[in-house]
Amino acid sequence: MDTRKIRRLRGGPGGQTVPMARQFAEVERIQVPLQADGQAAVHPACASLPDRQCHHPLANITENARLARCENTIKERFDEIVPVLKDVAALSGLRDFTEQANRLAEQRLGHVFPTAVLENSWIRGVNIPMLYSSSVFAALVAGVEQFSQRIHQEQADGQSLDALLVDCGFHAVNVSACADGRLKGLFPYILRLPASNLLRRSAFAGTLFDVESDILDWQAAELRRFREGYPSTSDSGTRYLKVAVYHGSSLDPTHQGCAAHHSNEKVAMEAALERLNQFRQGIENAFCCGASTDILLIGLDTDTDAIRIHVPDSRGDLSLFRFVDNAEIYKNTLGMNADQARLAIYEAIENASDVGGWGQGEGKPHDGMRRLIANLLINNLSQIEYVAENYGGWYPDKGHGERFISIGDGFQELQVRNLAYFARLDTVEEGAADLDVGVKIFRHLNVEQGLPIPMAIHYYYDANVPGHKERVIAKLQRVSGAIRVRYAELLSAGMLFLHGSIQNHQLGSPLEEVSLP
Repeated sequence: MDTRKIRRLRGGPGGQTVPMARQFAEVERIQVPLQADGQAAVHPACASLPDRQCHHPLANITENARLARCENTIKERFDEIVPVLKDVAALSGLRDFTEQANRLAEQRLGHVFPTAVLENSWIRGVNIPMLYSSSVFAALVAGVEQFSQRIHQEQADGQSLDALLVDCGFHAVNVSACADGRLKGLFPYILRLPASNLLRRSAFAGTLFDVESDILDWQAAELRRFREGYPSTSDSGTRYLKVAVYHGSSLDPTHQGCAAHHSNEKVAMEAALERLNQFRQGIENAFCCGASTDILLIGLDTDTDAIRIHVPDSRGDLSLFRFVDNAEIYKNTLGMNADQARLAIYEAIENASDVGGWGQGEGKPHDGMRRLIANLLINNLSQIEYVAENYGGWYPDKGHGERFISIGDGFQELQVRNLAYFARLDTVEEGAADLDVGVKIFRHLNVEQGLPIPMAIHYYYDANVPGHKERVIAKLQRVSGAIRVRYAELLSAGMLFLHGSIQNHQLGSPLEEVSLP
């Protein structure tokens, strides 16, 4: 189902809400996907999908509607580009080609094309790769500008999240996920976590996060507690939480899982857990066993957005075989009232702690960890229902479908599934593995179809630090030069276009475009 389908389910041109019965009637006609073995899939959270007539008691229907409108608006900016370019190509040869092409672009894309590119089209034809890349970057800039206001509105929710985290016993949370574009909506959609001063996020191919960099982040958080008492004093007993998120595919686990681990979910789980243990062990080795850190491992089914949370034991240790599957929780609590469903979630966490065999641990996690896990599971129930309502239970783009590669710090404003492949890096040499995975994906998505790879390089700076902006611009230009060297073949073939931008680190700051050499 494309974005137009979502719009038809959500409402007509005037934005009217379609009655729920009609929404389900539309969803009912969606074809149930096939599993890798050719058999019709059975949804892991709701066996009656796609023709169900029910809602989960803990699903936030109002927020689901808002997020659907947000996803529509962002993706339609990008999805309209190719149809417009096909119409532009059909106009080539007309005497007023430039005027007609720009009129079409402004009406349907909201921007005009580079005039020089259009005016030179009579020589070698319309430069579609150049127009395509410029349109992708224009859609990116427009999306950031549009949703900066939404970021300001979320700050109140972020303060509530800060209070929840401290109440659960955490003074900082650092989440690393896979760079796969299907996890791009991890925070606003899958986990329903707003922007927060205590929440740090990053993405790496295969969830292979930089352990040393995160130890430095831990040191900065602890120093701030000692110097400022923020958000809790050093003697308050709160902890630093490091989270890793891996992913797999329930429909086609051997082909549509994590590309960095060759779609082997077991390897992806093991790799993420190994990094978590290395992080915690590194801190304990350097700062003694009193260094307060917790670790948490989360798995994601990218077909349904249902999560699996691995429950720590009383010592904070994790096991690949001790977890709570939220698809099972959704299925088991669908007919309950809200209070019964919440109680069942806490019971599921307790039951996971009591598991024997390979998953057996040393008791239960502390109360704050249990409450945080319960909150994440409850939040994700709304996302399972979101996919059920808008897509019939399963995403149609079960594989990669990203629109551009995001390099550097990423864009806080644009967090939507399959919008971008994200490579977090400060130097190309250190981030080469992540970059190569992204380029490999886009060789298939774009280059094989004759479209170029758009790369958006973006970094944040701190306006309070003298000269930081200039240094960040220099870094961005250095990274741009290194990318041009590494992918010189794509560049010379006109199959790689770069865009540079920076922002002040304060949430919702305006985007500042940077010229690249």
